[in-house]
Amino acid sequence: MLQNILFLDVETVPQFAGFDKLSPDWQALWERKAKLLIKNTETETPESIYARAGIYAEFGKIICISCGFISGEGDNKRLTLKSFYGEEEKEVLLSFCGMLNRWATDNSKLLCAHNGKEFDFPFLCRRMIINGIKIPHSLNTAGKKPWEIPHIDTMELWKFGDYKNFTSLNLLAHCLDIPTPKDDIDGSMVAEVFWEQKDLQRIVNYCQKDVVTVANVYLRMNGESIIQPDYIEIK
Repeated sequence: MLQNILFLDVETVPQFAGFDKLSPDWQALWERKAKLLIKNTETETPESIYARAGIYAEFGKIICISCGFISGEGDNKRLTLKSFYGEEEKEVLLSFCGMLNRWATDNSKLLCAHNGKEFDFPFLCRRMIINGIKIPHSLNTAGKKPWEIPHIDTMELWKFGDYKNFTSLNLLAHCLDIPTPKDDIDGSMVAEVFWEQKDLQRIVNYCQKDVVTVANVYLRMNGESIIQPDYIEIK
């Protein structure tokens, strides 16, 4: 049932505003990582690509987790959004875990994200471990058989077994004729908006809109009508 699915999206940034803010040991560790990421040694340095650190759980942190719950049926379906965000990652994670543990009280509850199995779900688990937080049952894959893991990935669904394929959420939404907001921000800008512009609310808005898109992509792929803007509520 659609009511048993929690749609989510996670926004992450580097742990520090710039490479120069890292301690010497962390600078050395990032330099080692950066060697694997740099494609043009003439124009790129560990310092210049530090903004990419946000997508690696060892060097990044979570600043926003947005979730969506569907209620109702047919054309009367509603999507309720709830976000957990802030500068203190541990507080964000604890609030999210509290909600997740209250909601996912049995094995019927499912989590859905775009590229969630490669990014959102493992990133959440790794940062929880780093922050000393117990991973909620619905997120923890340890000891579970593949069919016991309650995770849905809209990108994986779109692959249809083609493991070479990568399709962005924006591209998939356009293919399925799902309206997407014309924002002035994308994933590559999140670190700048957070550290330089200090506009966290702008990131939260962006994250929530991605949750709406993920939910509508899942609905379209399952032959359901999408949720219209008037039927979206933010708590």
